[in-house]
Amino acid sequence: MAARSIASLSISFGLVSIPVKVFSATESKSGISFNLLHKGCGSRLRQQYICLKEDVVVERADMVKGYEFEKDRYVTFTPEELSALEEAAQQTIDIVSFMPAGAIDPIYYDKPYYLGPDKRGAKPYNLLAEAMRKTRTCALAKWSWKGKQYMVQIRVGDDGLILQQLLYADEVRDMADLHVEETDVQPAELALAQQLIEQNSVKGYDASAYTDEEKQRILDQIDKKIAGKKITVAVEAPAPSGGEVIDLMEALRKSIGANKRQPAAAKSAGKAAAPVAAPVAETAPRKTARRAAAPAKTAAEPKRARKQG
Repeated sequence: MAARSIASLSISFGLVSIPVKVFSATESKSGISFNLLHKGCGSRLRQQYICLKEDVVVERADMVKGYEFEKDRYVTFTPEELSALEEAAQQTIDIVSFMPAGAIDPIYYDKPYYLGPDKRGAKPYNLLAEAMRKTRTCALAKWSWKGKQYMVQIRVGDDGLILQQLLYADEVRDMADLHVEETDVQPAELALAQQLIEQNSVKGYDASAYTDEEKQRILDQIDKKIAGKKITVAVEAPAPSGGEVIDLMEALRKSIGANKRQPAAAKSAGKAAAPVAAPVAETAPRKTARRAAAPAKTAAEPKRARKQG
């Protein structure tokens, strides 16, 4: 399926205007959700909006949006007025400066988007991308979108330009508030820690090497429940005590020794090895079908899909 843009904008680069389309770079994969049911008959429940003043149920057709300008005092807006507020935003991404590619701390990163050239924008688009690639820089820009002005980073990816929404300073908490205790680092401990890091180092992050193991564990337990079996409760290991004293040097030596005993196949050059899940006994025909990726589905599979909805 072809990617669908969410906006058509222009990058303002000096006196050059680069028409671009904006595409979502990520999609949210929701976790396992459970629906609220009526305990008596097992039917789904529906949320309702209650008027706090009159204590009556309000239908959606009778709702309006309002802005609270004083305590319990609101000014209301029609859908047309709300659309006008959004449409009044500038349809440009204004570059304000360039800086080294790694100058922005990732803690300020928010949502990423892909930028693709729009009609007659391919040449200036590729010129800007190649110029930033050669100079190893990224651009800092302003972008107004849906009632808010964002500071954004424009950087060069493998296949084009990436727009990264940035958080403002007041949206990032100050880590100094944690009052992290400072301690002396001994040279021998530092040497062992560095050796342990080197043994576990890879060339880069391969997102495809990892899956949501916790989600899969819950799905396996749901499969057992569908098959009429009892869900087993894992015994949690006791949390370490804050006052526990450990021999740091001995712990580092044991970690290095354990890492040396790992099979060589578990250390791929440039790719982190994905953990291998323990085999789970097949408990229902539906599970067999799902894991074998067969096109046919058993009667139990739609049931769980509806419950997650």
